[in-house]
Amino acid sequence: MAEWLCSGLQIRLGRFDSGLRLQTQHLAPLQYHPPAHSFWSFSAPPSAGDLEQYWLLRPGALTAGLRKLGDVKLRVVTEHKEHLTPAEAWMLQRPAGAAIWVREIIMAINGHDSVFARSFTPLDASTNQWKGIRQLQTRPLADMLYHDPDIVRSRFVTCQLTHEEPIARSLQAALGVQANDNPAIFARASAFYRDAQPLLVAECFLPAFWGMAKREI
Repeated sequence: MAEWLCSGLQIRLGRFDSGLRLQTQHLAPLQYHPPAHSFWSFSAPPSAGDLEQYWLLRPGALTAGLRKLGDVKLRVVTEHKEHLTPAEAWMLQRPAGAAIWVREIIMAINGHDSVFARSFTPLDASTNQWKGIRQLQTRPLADMLYHDPDIVRSRFVTCQLTHEEPIARSLQAALGVQANDNPAIFARASAFYRDAQPLLVAECFLPAFWGMAKREI
Protein backbone atom coordinates (compact mmCIF):
# COMPACT_ATOMS: atom_id res chain seq x y z
CA MET A 1 0.00 0.00 0.00
CA ALA A 2 1.43 3.39 -1.00
CA GLU A 3 2.08 6.13 1.55
CA TRP A 4 2.61 9.87 1.02
CA LEU A 5 3.66 12.66 3.33
CA CYS A 6 2.20 16.10 2.70
CA SER A 7 2.37 19.00 5.16
CA GLY A 8 2.97 16.50 7.95
CA LEU A 9 -0.07 14.42 7.06
CA GLN A 10 0.22 10.78 6.17
CA ILE A 11 -1.82 9.51 3.26
CA ARG A 12 -2.49 5.81 2.99
CA LEU A 13 -4.24 4.71 -0.13
CA GLY A 14 -6.59 1.76 -0.44
CA ARG A 15 -6.86 -0.69 -3.35
CA PHE A 16 -9.74 -1.53 -5.62
CA ASP A 17 -10.98 -5.08 -5.77
CA SER A 18 -12.47 -6.60 -8.91
CA GLY A 19 -15.87 -5.19 -7.95
CA LEU A 20 -14.50 -1.64 -8.27
CA ARG A 21 -14.91 -0.88 -4.58
CA LEU A 22 -12.44 1.25 -2.68
CA GLN A 23 -10.89 -0.73 0.16
CA THR A 24 -9.30 1.16 3.05
CA GLN A 25 -7.08 -0.18 5.77
CA HIS A 26 -8.72 -0.29 9.19
CA LEU A 27 -5.45 0.45 10.96
CA ALA A 28 -4.93 3.87 9.45
CA PRO A 29 -7.87 5.90 8.14
CA LEU A 30 -7.03 8.24 5.32
CA GLN A 31 -5.83 11.64 6.47
CA TYR A 32 -5.58 13.49 3.18
CA HIS A 33 -6.85 16.98 4.01
CA PRO A 34 -7.59 19.82 1.61
CA PRO A 35 -5.95 23.09 2.70
CA ALA A 36 -7.90 25.51 4.85
CA HIS A 37 -8.56 27.89 1.96
CA SER A 38 -10.09 25.17 -0.22
CA PHE A 39 -13.81 24.69 -0.82
CA TRP A 40 -13.29 20.91 -0.99
CA SER A 41 -14.00 18.67 1.99
CA PHE A 42 -14.28 15.00 2.91
CA SER A 43 -17.79 15.73 4.08
CA ALA A 44 -20.62 16.24 1.62
CA PRO A 45 -21.74 19.86 1.26
CA PRO A 46 -24.38 20.80 3.87
CA SER A 47 -26.82 21.70 1.10
CA ALA A 48 -26.58 18.21 -0.45
CA GLY A 49 -29.52 15.90 0.16
CA ASP A 50 -29.41 12.14 0.52
CA LEU A 51 -29.47 11.50 -3.22
CA GLU A 52 -26.72 14.03 -3.89
CA GLN A 53 -24.58 12.56 -1.12
CA TYR A 54 -25.08 9.08 -2.52
CA TRP A 55 -23.68 10.04 -5.93
CA LEU A 56 -20.95 12.28 -4.56
CA LEU A 57 -19.53 9.43 -2.48
CA ARG A 58 -20.42 6.47 -4.70
CA PRO A 59 -17.34 4.21 -5.07
CA GLY A 60 -16.18 2.56 -8.26
CA ALA A 61 -16.50 3.79 -11.82
CA LEU A 62 -19.00 6.62 -12.22
CA THR A 63 -19.55 5.65 -15.86
CA ALA A 64 -20.88 2.25 -14.81
CA GLY A 65 -23.43 3.93 -12.55
CA LEU A 66 -24.50 6.37 -15.24
CA ARG A 67 -25.11 3.53 -17.69
CA LYS A 68 -27.71 2.12 -15.32
CA LEU A 69 -29.68 5.34 -15.80
CA GLY A 70 -29.71 5.35 -19.61
CA ASP A 71 -27.64 5.56 -22.78
CA VAL A 72 -24.35 7.32 -22.04
CA LYS A 73 -22.43 9.25 -24.68
CA LEU A 74 -19.06 10.90 -24.03
CA ARG A 75 -17.60 13.80 -25.94
CA VAL A 76 -14.22 15.39 -25.43
CA VAL A 77 -14.21 19.15 -24.80
CA THR A 78 -10.45 19.67 -24.75
CA GLU A 79 -7.11 17.95 -24.25
CA HIS A 80 -4.17 20.25 -23.71
CA LYS A 81 -1.15 21.30 -21.69
CA GLU A 82 -1.53 23.94 -19.00
CA HIS A 83 -0.02 24.85 -15.63
CA LEU A 84 -1.29 24.03 -12.16
CA THR A 85 -3.16 26.77 -10.37
CA PRO A 86 -2.86 27.18 -6.59
CA ALA A 87 -6.47 25.98 -6.31
CA GLU A 88 -5.54 22.57 -7.75
CA ALA A 89 -1.87 22.18 -6.80
CA TRP A 90 -2.68 20.47 -3.51
CA MET A 91 -4.69 17.81 -5.37
CA LEU A 92 -1.56 16.58 -7.20
CA GLN A 93 0.86 17.45 -4.39
CA ARG A 94 2.83 19.43 -6.92
CA PRO A 95 3.82 23.12 -6.87
CA ALA A 96 1.61 25.73 -8.49
CA GLY A 97 2.87 26.45 -11.98
CA ALA A 98 3.94 22.86 -12.67
CA ALA A 99 3.12 21.65 -16.18
CA ILE A 100 0.13 19.29 -16.45
CA TRP A 101 -1.87 17.51 -19.12
CA VAL A 102 -5.61 18.18 -18.94
CA ARG A 103 -8.56 16.29 -20.40
CA GLU A 104 -12.10 17.66 -20.06
CA ILE A 105 -15.16 15.73 -21.16
CA ILE A 106 -18.96 15.81 -20.99
CA MET A 107 -21.08 12.71 -20.42
CA ALA A 108 -24.69 12.84 -21.59
CA ILE A 109 -27.45 10.44 -20.52
CA ASN A 110 -30.21 9.93 -23.08
CA GLY A 111 -29.05 13.06 -24.85
CA HIS A 112 -28.97 15.27 -21.73
CA ASP A 113 -25.61 16.68 -20.58
CA SER A 114 -25.25 15.18 -17.10
CA VAL A 115 -21.63 15.16 -15.93
CA PHE A 116 -18.69 17.43 -16.70
CA ALA A 117 -15.29 15.97 -15.81
CA ARG A 118 -11.81 17.46 -15.62
CA SER A 119 -8.81 15.12 -15.31
CA PHE A 120 -5.17 16.13 -15.07
CA THR A 121 -1.77 14.64 -14.36
CA PRO A 122 1.83 15.93 -14.36
CA LEU A 123 2.91 16.49 -17.94
CA ASP A 124 5.75 13.99 -17.77
CA ALA A 125 3.40 11.33 -16.38
CA SER A 126 1.07 11.87 -19.35
CA THR A 127 3.72 10.34 -21.60
CA ASN A 128 4.75 7.65 -19.12
CA GLN A 129 2.69 6.20 -16.25
CA TRP A 130 -0.53 7.84 -17.45
CA LYS A 131 0.13 7.92 -21.20
CA GLY A 132 -3.22 6.21 -21.72
CA ILE A 133 -4.98 9.51 -20.99
CA ARG A 134 -3.74 10.79 -24.36
CA GLN A 135 -5.11 7.75 -26.20
CA LEU A 136 -8.67 7.43 -24.91
CA GLN A 137 -10.44 9.56 -27.52
CA THR A 138 -14.15 9.12 -26.65
CA ARG A 139 -13.63 6.20 -24.28
CA PRO A 140 -14.06 6.85 -20.52
CA LEU A 141 -11.16 6.95 -18.09
CA ALA A 142 -12.65 3.88 -16.43
CA ASP A 143 -11.28 1.83 -19.32
CA MET A 144 -7.75 2.40 -18.04
CA LEU A 145 -8.33 2.75 -14.30
CA TYR A 146 -10.16 -0.37 -13.17
CA HIS A 147 -8.14 -3.21 -14.67
CA ASP A 148 -4.74 -2.60 -13.09
CA PRO A 149 -4.27 -3.90 -9.51
CA ASP A 150 -1.31 -1.57 -9.01
CA ILE A 151 -3.48 1.56 -9.28
CA VAL A 152 -4.61 2.97 -5.94
CA ARG A 153 -7.15 5.69 -5.24
CA SER A 154 -7.46 8.40 -2.61
CA ARG A 155 -10.57 9.30 -0.68
CA PHE A 156 -13.21 11.47 -2.28
CA VAL A 157 -13.39 15.16 -1.60
CA THR A 158 -16.58 17.02 -2.49
CA CYS A 159 -17.82 20.57 -2.76
CA GLN A 160 -20.54 22.85 -4.00
CA LEU A 161 -18.79 24.56 -6.89
CA THR A 162 -17.94 28.23 -6.82
CA HIS A 163 -16.49 30.26 -9.67
CA GLU A 164 -13.05 30.19 -8.01
CA GLU A 165 -12.50 26.56 -8.99
CA PRO A 166 -10.80 25.85 -12.35
CA ILE A 167 -13.36 23.15 -13.16
CA ALA A 168 -16.12 25.74 -12.69
CA ARG A 169 -14.47 28.07 -15.20
CA SER A 170 -14.07 25.20 -17.65
CA LEU A 171 -17.72 24.26 -17.19
CA GLN A 172 -18.85 27.80 -17.93
CA ALA A 173 -16.64 28.00 -21.02
CA ALA A 174 -17.90 24.67 -22.36
CA LEU A 175 -21.61 24.83 -21.54
CA GLY A 176 -22.34 28.33 -20.22
CA VAL A 177 -23.27 26.88 -16.83
CA GLN A 178 -22.24 29.13 -13.95
CA ALA A 179 -21.35 27.54 -10.63
CA ASN A 180 -23.05 30.21 -8.55
CA ASP A 181 -26.38 29.84 -10.32
CA ASN A 182 -29.29 27.86 -8.90
CA PRO A 183 -29.56 24.94 -8.65
CA ALA A 184 -26.27 24.19 -6.94
CA ILE A 185 -23.56 22.36 -8.87
CA PHE A 186 -22.07 19.58 -6.75
CA ALA A 187 -18.68 18.06 -7.54
CA ARG A 188 -16.41 15.30 -6.33
CA ALA A 189 -12.74 14.53 -6.89
CA SER A 190 -10.21 11.81 -6.15
CA ALA A 191 -6.65 11.00 -7.15
CA PHE A 192 -5.45 7.77 -8.70
CA TYR A 193 -1.81 6.73 -8.30
CA ARG A 194 0.38 4.52 -10.46
CA ASP A 195 4.06 4.25 -9.55
CA ALA A 196 3.58 7.23 -7.24
CA GLN A 197 2.36 9.45 -10.10
CA PRO A 198 -1.04 11.08 -9.55
CA LEU A 199 -3.98 11.44 -11.90
CA LEU A 200 -6.70 13.71 -10.51
CA VAL A 201 -10.28 13.13 -11.65
CA ALA A 202 -12.90 15.76 -10.78
CA GLU A 203 -16.53 15.27 -11.78
CA CYS A 204 -19.44 17.69 -11.39
CA PHE A 205 -23.08 16.75 -11.72
CA LEU A 206 -25.10 19.03 -13.96
CA PRO A 207 -28.69 20.08 -13.18
CA ALA A 208 -30.17 17.71 -15.78
CA PHE A 209 -28.58 14.75 -14.03
CA TRP A 210 -30.74 15.01 -10.93
CA GLY A 211 -33.93 14.57 -12.93
CA MET A 212 -32.71 11.11 -13.94
CA ALA A 213 -30.72 10.13 -10.87
CA LYS A 214 -31.77 7.48 -8.43
CA ARG A 215 -30.11 5.26 -5.89
CA GLU A 216 -28.92 2.03 -7.39
CA ILE A 217 -30.43 -1.20 -6.10
